[in-house]
Amino acid sequence: MRIAVGGIQHETNTRAAITPLDAFILGGGWPGWQKGAQIAATLGAMNLPVSGAIAALSADARVGAANVLPLMWAAATPSGRVADAAFDALADELIERIEAAGPLDGVYLDLHGAMATVSHDDAEGELLARIRARVGDALPLVVSLDLHANVSRRSFELCDAMVVYRSYPHVDMDESGARAARLLIERIVRGRPWKKAMAEVAFVAPLTAQCTLAEPAQSLMARLERLEVEEGLASMSWASGFPLAEVSCRQQTVLVYGDDAKAAGRVSLAFAAAIEAERDRFTEAPLSAGDAVNEALRRVAAQAGLPVVLCDTEDNPGAGAASDNPGILRALVERAASRAVVAVLCDAQAASAAHAAGVGGRIELALGGRADAPDNTPYEAAFIVERTTDGRFTGTGPMWRDSPIDLGPMALLLVEHTDVRVIVSTRTMQAADQSIFRHVGIEPATMSVLALKSSVHFRADFNAITSSVIVVR
Repeated sequence: MRIAVGGIQHETNTRAAITPLDAFILGGGWPGWQKGAQIAATLGAMNLPVSGAIAALSADARVGAANVLPLMWAAATPSGRVADAAFDALADELIERIEAAGPLDGVYLDLHGAMATVSHDDAEGELLARIRARVGDALPLVVSLDLHANVSRRSFELCDAMVVYRSYPHVDMDESGARAARLLIERIVRGRPWKKAMAEVAFVAPLTAQCTLAEPAQSLMARLERLEVEEGLASMSWASGFPLAEVSCRQQTVLVYGDDAKAAGRVSLAFAAAIEAERDRFTEAPLSAGDAVNEALRRVAAQAGLPVVLCDTEDNPGAGAASDNPGILRALVERAASRAVVAVLCDAQAASAAHAAGVGGRIELALGGRADAPDNTPYEAAFIVERTTDGRFTGTGPMWRDSPIDLGPMALLLVEHTDVRVIVSTRTMQAADQSIFRHVGIEPATMSVLALKSSVHFRADFNAITSSVIVVR
């Protein structure tokens, strides 16, 4: 079998700034735009769907490594709507490479499912429609999607199958790509599409309530996995939607594939009803920055040991925020916190000033507060530069394992006359991997308070070293 492999990944927060093509070229938390043989060479065994798919296809004797045809893969840090010119450039090259690959038995694509452009709320649907217009409807096409995908009816109908991650934090991205690849092989062998059903759920929960390490998502996902086996389905998925994409297709969906159309419809509707029945449990109770810090310091005093996490979900760059709100930093200083660190505040000017001053230098800054967001004002103070780096390091946690990360010039700053520190960067990445701290010389488990600009992904790497989590609004 000759199978083409590629992908375009972007999670769009429609309130954030427009995303240019450079964001895909540079990457950030993930490698930048990869083409052809670069995909396998660069991404290797990273926790990425395309990596898992390539490995699964190459290991299957019916395909083999020589018949896996890498096209292109690009991902950008979550941000605002993708510029139309950027989307067109990415889509055009992907389609041109599909056509240049010659006769194909199938196509696997690593997509997100919550990408929107300036002109298209449903960017994946638009991309798939363009592909189908060039390759026809008969060519088997299977895609993997992020758990936060906003799946439209249009994109669902254009694919032979869609496979969604089953964990949040997304520790199973590579396995989801492998599942999609195996499903594609099965689709080619059977010679005909499955019957399929899609059920929609009327609400989308806050990101922090979608965590599959907690209820009710944990039990629902376990139930889905049992149903897939018990009902003899080819595949079953649940996409919980991305709440920060204000688009027409924002929704939760249940996707079912099998040989019996009636059974697929019945299972999809029943599971959608089960999600709806848990609606009141998909909630969060965030605290203000001041109240959250007060509670964190109370917990630290009561249970000396592992650090408390302040989850700065509102300024999470993993959901498209600017990652430059110093509100928690200000609250930590005002309350005289000790052994507290904020990560990562994105301020290229501050990073540059720190590098110019050098380690041990004293600099006065109006830190952060540039993005147009509620209660986001610069924090004016004097800082001592404790460490400067080039921002290039390798991820070590379950999600970013072996991934080369490039956040541009970085610095560790100490607020003068305090025991509160902040890690600043030039480019954004949510603080979901301990390597970010170790890169600037901090062992996170030795701190009292870790203020992390992340919603849920941090749990994969930090849960084992922290005592509790407080969600901050």
